[in-house]
Amino acid sequence: MIKNNKRVRVLLTGANGQLGQEIQSLCQSKPYSQLVDLHTCNKSELDISNPQFVKQVFEALQPDCIINAAAYTAVDTAENEKSKAFAVNAKGPLVLAEQAQGIGARLIHISTDYVFDGKASVPYCANDNKNPINVYGQSKSEGEDSVLAASANNIVIRTGWVYSVYGNNFVKTMLRLMNEKDELSVVEDQIGTPTWAKTLADISLKVAVISDLNKGQVFHWSNAGVASWYDFAKAIYDEGRRLKLIQSPCRVIPTQAINFPVIAKRPAYSVLNKCRVIETFKPDVLHWRDALTQMLEHQAFLLEKKEC
Repeated sequence: MIKNNKRVRVLLTGANGQLGQEIQSLCQSKPYSQLVDLHTCNKSELDISNPQFVKQVFEALQPDCIINAAAYTAVDTAENEKSKAFAVNAKGPLVLAEQAQGIGARLIHISTDYVFDGKASVPYCANDNKNPINVYGQSKSEGEDSVLAASANNIVIRTGWVYSVYGNNFVKTMLRLMNEKDELSVVEDQIGTPTWAKTLADISLKVAVISDLNKGQVFHWSNAGVASWYDFAKAIYDEGRRLKLIQSPCRVIPTQAINFPVIAKRPAYSVLNKCRVIETFKPDVLHWRDALTQMLEHQAFLLEKKEC
C-alpha cells in the first residue's frame, strides 16, 4: 500500500531502455497515474555527463525526483571502452547527483549486482563490501559512491539479470536462438536471480513516491529464488514451447563458463538479499519462474495482437 497523496514530479533518464519503458507503462495505470507526473529523457535528449545540459533540464522541469535508468551495459565491450563506460556509469551519476542537490531533488540511481566479486556463497546484503571484477562493475560502483556521497537524500537500487518485453535481453536472445538451433549450450556455473523489469519499475516508483522514506540507503531487488543461466534458459524453453513462442524442439545443454571465453570476468555468484526492500515496502515478491511466465504470456499476447 502506498500512503502518499501528493503528486510527485519524476524525471526519468534512460527512457528507451527496458526499465525506462516499464516505468512509463506503469505510470499509465493506477496507482501511479494518480501519484506521478512523469517526464522522460532518452540518451539523445539528455547527455547525463554534461553538467550544463543537465542543469538546464533540471531547472526547466524542476523535478522532485530523478530516476536514473541510463547506463552503459555492454559488459565485454566496456573492457575496451573504459572511458565511455565511466562517462555514463560514473561521471553521469555524479553530474545528476550534484545537479539534483542544487534543486533539492532526490536521485534514485539504478545499479548492478556486478559491483560484487561473486565469491560469496550466501545472498549479498546491501552493506556488504564491494569488489567489482570488470570495468562495467567498477564504473557502476564509482557511480554509486558519487550518488550516495552527494546527498543523504539519494538512494541506490541494485539489481541483476534484467529482462522485459521491451528492448534486447537474455530472454529474447534465447527465444531467437531456440527457434534457429536444434541444440544450445548455456552456462550453469554462474548463479544469480532473474529480474522482470516490470517488478523493478514498481519498486523504483515506490521509492519515488514515498515521501517519508529514510534516504541515503542502498536497496537490492530481484525476483525470488536462485538460478543459473542454464536454469533460466531451460525455463524460457519450457514456457516458450508451451506458449508457441518456440516453434520446434531445441535441446538445452548445461556447460561450464570456461567453455565460453569472454573478455570480461563475471561474478560466479551474484544473488542479492532483498530483506531491506521487503521490510520497507512489503511488495509482492514473485518467484523468478512465475515472473518469467507472466512476461512470456505478455510477449505472446503482443505477438498475437501484432499478427492480427
